[in-house]
Amino acid sequence: MDKKCYCGSEKRFKDCCEPYILGTQKPQTAEALMRSRYSAYCIHQADYLIATTHPKTRKRHNKKEILDWAVQNHWLKLEVIKATENKVEFKAFYLDQSTQAHCHHEHSTFKKEGEQWYYVEGY
Repeated sequence: MDKKCYCGSEKRFKDCCEPYILGTQKPQTAEALMRSRYSAYCIHQADYLIATTHPKTRKRHNKKEILDWAVQNHWLKLEVIKATENKVEFKAFYLDQSTQAHCHHEHSTFKKEGEQWYYVEGY
């Protein structure tokens, strides 16, 4: 049985976010990149998260810290609230190590350079 994608698209993972994470395809929208980044947290792919962070803001992100946060939490679901061309508001629901439920609510900004979308920042 094929696993559904972590991003909540209802597509199979191999037909949704996996090609982006593997580098065989590029997300065509900021929302697709954001969804693939959520999936990358779910499967602990810190390299993808760093690679898809804009080069000008990448220095603010530490691969070990990203990986630690990804591994230490159990990711439950993603809810996209609003998406425009270069902004995505979302909620990521997860359980921490003590099994306490949390919601990470973020307004993210993305930038496209050439054929590549990048995460710039979130608040």
